[in-house]
Amino acid sequence: MTTLQKELINWYTLNKRDLPWRKTQSPYHIWLSEIILQQTRVDQGLSYYLRFIEQYPTIEALAAAPEQDVLKLWQGLGYYSRARNLLIAARQVVNEFEGQFPQTFESIKKLKGVGDYTAAAIASMAFQKPNAVVDGNVYRVLSRLFAIDTPINSSSGKKIFAELANELMPETDPGIYNQAIMEFGALYCKPGKPDCENCIVRQHCLAFAKNQVADLPVKTKTLKVKQRFFHYLVFLFPVNDICHTMLRKRVGNDIWKGLYDFPLIETETKGATTEIITAITENFGLNSTSFTIESVSPEYRHQLTHRQIIARFYQIQLKGNESLLNDNSLSLTPQAMLHQFPLPRLIDKYLSENENLYCKNN
Repeated sequence: MTTLQKELINWYTLNKRDLPWRKTQSPYHIWLSEIILQQTRVDQGLSYYLRFIEQYPTIEALAAAPEQDVLKLWQGLGYYSRARNLLIAARQVVNEFEGQFPQTFESIKKLKGVGDYTAAAIASMAFQKPNAVVDGNVYRVLSRLFAIDTPINSSSGKKIFAELANELMPETDPGIYNQAIMEFGALYCKPGKPDCENCIVRQHCLAFAKNQVADLPVKTKTLKVKQRFFHYLVFLFPVNDICHTMLRKRVGNDIWKGLYDFPLIETETKGATTEIITAITENFGLNSTSFTIESVSPEYRHQLTHRQIIARFYQIQLKGNESLLNDNSLSLTPQAMLHQFPLPRLIDKYLSENENLYCKNN
């Protein structure tokens, strides 16, 4: 084991954060934590991890769960394909691996939603296999230690860093070493303000010696963020003096698949209310005298990776509801039950700020 490896492991042993998945070698717990922490900060993901472990203490329990329950528990984390893949992978372990979590890098990668990084993390931390992890923290640490300016999101960059990470992988304690280099990147070798003055491996860092720390790692420009304009239709129905509205389950390959939101009209631009009224009559079989728009919300903005959703909510009082009630894609739902459905964060925010929808009696 090299001096660099020993220094990182010694630092990690003394300074690691107290996190529950670090106190176990259970592949189920480690896998669950890794999936939750994809695109998610540790301080946000921790509470979700604890709730999942409480609700589904074993992979068999998770495999038996309805998708809607898993999506509801995941609500607020975003990137909902992770939750759907989590459930599929749990069922793979139960049905294809007889309930025993696969133990090699190649077999772990066969699980839905598991790529090179996650497979290496599970293999090394749960089964002590010498597979190097390469996440954003590792890219940053290695690019600075070795002053590598090849873009980390290029094909050549990914190959260079993967080979380097595996060359540095010690034969003993691979799981501890993987966690050490990731933790060091998260706590010391940060993107904006790395703590170079107190860095315990500064003497090995070529970027520090060349005054290039702020310039590394290099990343090529990503895609331009696209704006999408959603006009949500909050149809209001009084049924036995209880306010109801309509929900729909999102299907297809668009965002938030499997979650529930209100019927919507999407436009290329912000659109005027008069345009929305026309679209309601054309898309929902209503005429302009059978409904009134009671209120229009301010804009809600929701940022996704490459898209920004700009949404308005229209509370619409109906004078007749037969055409909507006959629409099998819509579900008549009491207001009090809306939060029982898995909802995108945007819808949940709107409902939290508009807790009392008001239905007029026809």
